[in-house]
Amino acid sequence: MTDTSAAVAQPQAAPRVPSKVPAAENTLRILKLLASKRGPMAASTIATALGLPRSSVYHLLGVMEANGFVLHLHEEQRYGLGISAFELSSAYARQEPLSRLGRPLLAALVDVVGESAHLAVLHGRDVLYIVEERAKNRPSLVTDVGVRLPSHLTASGRAILAALPKSQVRALYPDAAAFSVRHETESPITKYSALSSHLNQVRQRGYATEHGEVTPGFGSIAAAVTDHVGWPTAAVAVTFLEDKLPAEQWPALAARVQRVADDLSIRIHGRLTH
Repeated sequence: MTDTSAAVAQPQAAPRVPSKVPAAENTLRILKLLASKRGPMAASTIATALGLPRSSVYHLLGVMEANGFVLHLHEEQRYGLGISAFELSSAYARQEPLSRLGRPLLAALVDVVGESAHLAVLHGRDVLYIVEERAKNRPSLVTDVGVRLPSHLTASGRAILAALPKSQVRALYPDAAAFSVRHETESPITKYSALSSHLNQVRQRGYATEHGEVTPGFGSIAAAVTDHVGWPTAAVAVTFLEDKLPAEQWPALAARVQRVADDLSIRIHGRLTH
């Protein structure tokens, strides 16, 4: 008698149910694949990873590019997530989960450092502030909930941009017109080369800074909140009067901000990548 117990014990993979709307399903599969990777991908790599015909992938990518969900990086012949995908991400954040998780952490941070703190997400080339915890007896800030500011001018924005692939940052800032300014302040970052150099410094030290580029006299320190593959979800920042906090105290404050960002990363995604 033949022993069939081993064959019976083998688990059988559930068959893939054909989609009634394959184009829609494959579009979502491409977006999920791009979101799971640290950087842009070639169309041929996407096709192979998903088991799709290259012609179909190119067609779907063309539609997504026209609608802003992917960016075609011509020099590299690769595709990355576009501004519309970022806007979906920040829209999710505005619908409370990130705010609810971040608010108690920021409140505890404010209690310890005695300075105001906020949580921001990327929204196109801007940062959108979704939580503000104001410290007692500290002045009002422009970074109130719902306010948008150019990301290259803010510590929060710089922390997020530094965590993105360089090619993605370049796609967000293709020319000088992308660098908006605030008339009441001056910024040393008015072109891509200056931004790239600054973001390299942020990556090296592990946190971002701002020196009066949003509001004169106010400084900020920020750290990125990242997902399970290192993609930036948000940034935690503390803002203070620069003349009240000597430069030698900035690294210690940055370490506290980074710990809160790491804690929020774990709460959202379960583990850190660094």
